[in-house]
Amino acid sequence: MKNITRADLSEAVYRDLGLSYTESEKLVDLVFEEIIKAFEANEDVKISSFASFYLKKKKARVGRNPKTGKEYPITSRTILSFCPSQILKNEVAAALKNKD
Repeated sequence: MKNITRADLSEAVYRDLGLSYTESEKLVDLVFEEIIKAFEANEDVKISSFASFYLKKKKARVGRNPKTGKEYPITSRTILSFCPSQILKNEVAAALKNKD
């Protein structure tokens, strides 16, 4: 498994766009800041040809410890859900097919 870090993204911007490394870091940080601002404003985020990120409200419910069977309350919360675009799904499927 490969983790892609902000530094990796900054390096790719630096290498592919020819910006200085400092400018590349700032650009990557600005993109993430805009995404975070949208979530803070309770908005969904769609990155065209890549994916959509949705905030979903989960209701409070009763959970159960599978080992003991003891019930525990689970509070309501907001979660972040990822939905890949069809383009991304097709590209991943093609890459996996070529790998075989």
